[in-house]
Amino acid sequence: MDFIDLPQLLAARGTVRLPGSKSISNRVLLLAALASGDTELRDLLQSDDTARMIDALRTLGVKVEALADRRFLVSGVGGVFPVREADLFLGNAGTAVRSLTAVLALAGGDYRLSGVARMHERPIADLVDSLRQLGAEIAYAAQDGFPPLLISSPTPGSAAVVRVRGDVSSQFLTGLLMALPLRTVATTVEVVGELISRPYVELTLASMARFGVEVVREGWQRFTVPAASAYRSPGFVEVEGDASSASYFLALGALGGGPLRVEGVARDSLQGDVRFADALAGMGAKITFGDTWIEAAAAADGRLQGVDLDCNHIPDAAMTLATVALFADGATTLRNIASWRVKETDRIAAMASELRKLGARVDSGDDFIRVVPPARAQGLRPAAIATYDDHRMAMCFSLAALGTPLRINDPAVVSKTFPDYFERFAAVTRPVPVVAIDGTSASGKGTVASRVAEALGWHYLDSGALYRLTALAARRAAIAWDDEAAVAAIATNLDVDFSGGLISLAGEEVGDAIRSEEISAGASLVAALPAVRAALLFRQRAFRRLPGLVADGRDMGAVVFPDSMTKVFLTANVAIRAERRHKQLIEKGIAASIAALLLDLRERDERDSQRSVAPMQQSADAELLDTTNLTIATAVAQVLEWVNKVSDSG
Repeated sequence: MDFIDLPQLLAARGTVRLPGSKSISNRVLLLAALASGDTELRDLLQSDDTARMIDALRTLGVKVEALADRRFLVSGVGGVFPVREADLFLGNAGTAVRSLTAVLALAGGDYRLSGVARMHERPIADLVDSLRQLGAEIAYAAQDGFPPLLISSPTPGSAAVVRVRGDVSSQFLTGLLMALPLRTVATTVEVVGELISRPYVELTLASMARFGVEVVREGWQRFTVPAASAYRSPGFVEVEGDASSASYFLALGALGGGPLRVEGVARDSLQGDVRFADALAGMGAKITFGDTWIEAAAAADGRLQGVDLDCNHIPDAAMTLATVALFADGATTLRNIASWRVKETDRIAAMASELRKLGARVDSGDDFIRVVPPARAQGLRPAAIATYDDHRMAMCFSLAALGTPLRINDPAVVSKTFPDYFERFAAVTRPVPVVAIDGTSASGKGTVASRVAEALGWHYLDSGALYRLTALAARRAAIAWDDEAAVAAIATNLDVDFSGGLISLAGEEVGDAIRSEEISAGASLVAALPAVRAALLFRQRAFRRLPGLVADGRDMGAVVFPDSMTKVFLTANVAIRAERRHKQLIEKGIAASIAALLLDLRERDERDSQRSVAPMQQSADAELLDTTNLTIATAVAQVLEWVNKVSDSG
C-alpha cells in the first residue's frame, strides 16, 4: 500500500494559492455545456472529479478545449447534446453523477451512468423518484435505489410541481434545478423535510443566474424555474478558490502559530464553507479577512476551546473541525452532519475510527460526532491513518501531524479535488528537526549520537536497537532470521519500550541481551530483509518528537529521515573498530577474540553496504567524520559545530 509519513510539525506559516472550487467547477462546466455560445472558464480546478465531468461532456459531443493557465473553453450546445447514446463512467464524483442524471433524464437519449464501487453504494433514489414525476425514464442496472442507472428519453409531461427530499443530499435539489431549464413549462420544486447543506444550493442558484436563469425562491421549501428559461454564455467565468480546501490551511495556521494566508477566497464567497473561518474564530483562533484572502493565526494564549456547533452551513469543512478538536480544550460536538453518511465513505464512522487511533474519545450518532481530545500531558499517539478512498479523510488527518508523527495511507486519494495537496502542505509547515548519524559498526556513532542528543536536549533513537530487538524476539519465537515474512511479522508487532534509559521487550529489560555478539550478528541479518525494514520504518519515524531527534543507524539520513537538518557519516579504520569492540566486551566480562571480531566487522560492513534495500553508504549531503584518531569528546564537538552552523544559517 502507498503511504506518506508526516513528521511531527513545529509550526505552519506562509501563503497558499488555492485550487479552484470543485463545487463551482463542476457546476459551471455543465452549465457552459448546456448554454448557447462559448464560455471561457478561468482557474478551473483540475482534479479527478472535474476530469470525470469533462470526459463525460466530451463523450456527449461537447467541445471542451484546454487552454493555458488553468483555462478551458467550452462550446455550448444550447441544451441539446449531439451524442444521444453513451456509456458514462463518473468515478466517485457525486456532483457529476447527480447533476448529469437529472440533465440527461430530461434532455432525451439513451445513457448508462456508472462509477466506482463506492458510488454504487451512494443513494440516488430520491432524485430518481423526483425525475420520474416529470416523465423521466430511469431504470436501475443493479440494486434499486443506487447507480448504475439506465436513462431513456422521457415521456412528455406537463407536471408543474415536483417534490424532492432535502434531508439526504442537497445535490438532489441542485441536479433538479440545473436540469429544469430544459423543460418548456414553469416548474416548481417543493422540498420535503429540512434542506441540508443550504450554502451549496445558494451556490447552484448563483451559478444558474450567471448563465441567465433566475430561480424564484420561497424560503428553503419552494424553488420555481420560469417557463422558457434557457442558459446563455456569460462569456467567461472566474472560478474562485475552493473554500473547503481553504479549511485545512486555515486550521494549520490556527494550530501551527501562523500567520497562514489562503488566497483566492474571501468573506463574500458564494461557498458556504468560507464560514469555517468563523467557526475557527469561535474556538479562539485569530482570523483576518482581505479582499481576496483569509488569514489564520494562533489564539492569543495559544489555546483553542471546544465548541458545540450546528454544521449545516459548512457540511464539508466541518470534517476539518473534527481534527482541530484534537488540539482544543474540552469536547467538541459537531451536529447536523447526517450527509456525512452518504459521501465518499460513511464519514462519521470513518472519522470516529481514525480519531480513536490517535487517542481521542469519540461518540457519534446518525447526525453528530463528539470528540474529546486526549489529555495534553498524554498527547496524540502515532498512528497509520486509513483514508477509505476519501480525499477529505487524507487532508483532514494531515493536521494531526502538529501533535504526532503519523502515516497517511493511500495519499493519492487527494487527487479527487487537490492533486498537489501534500506538496502545498510541506511548503508551509516546519517539521521537528533531525540530526542523522550513520556509519559503520563500532565507529562510535551510538556514543556520539547519544551525547549530541544530550547536549541539544533532544530525543535519541538507536535504530540498531530495533533490529537487535527484532532479532532477539525472532530467536525467542524459534523463527529463523532468514524467514523474511515471519521476521517481518515479529517486527510489526514488536512490544518494546525505551523508557527511563532502559530497553524492554514484552516487559523484560533486555539492554544487555541485545548487545551480545550473537544478537548483533542476527540484527545485521534481519536488517537486510526488505520486509523487515519496511515494517520498522514508521516505528523509527515515530521517534521524531519535539523538540528534536538525534538518530543513529545505517540509513537514517538516506532513507528514514531524508530531510534531516544535519547528516553525518561516521567511519573508522576496521582494526581500530575491532579493538574498540574487544574492549567493550572484555569490560562486560565477555570473552572475545580480536581476530574473530575483525572478521565479523568486515563481513558485516560488506553485508550492510551490499544489501538490496537501504544499503549503508554515505549520502552526498552528509558530512564525513573519521573517528580513527578522535576522542569521543572531539567527535561530539565536531557534530555540534555542524548542527549549530545549519541552525544559524536557518
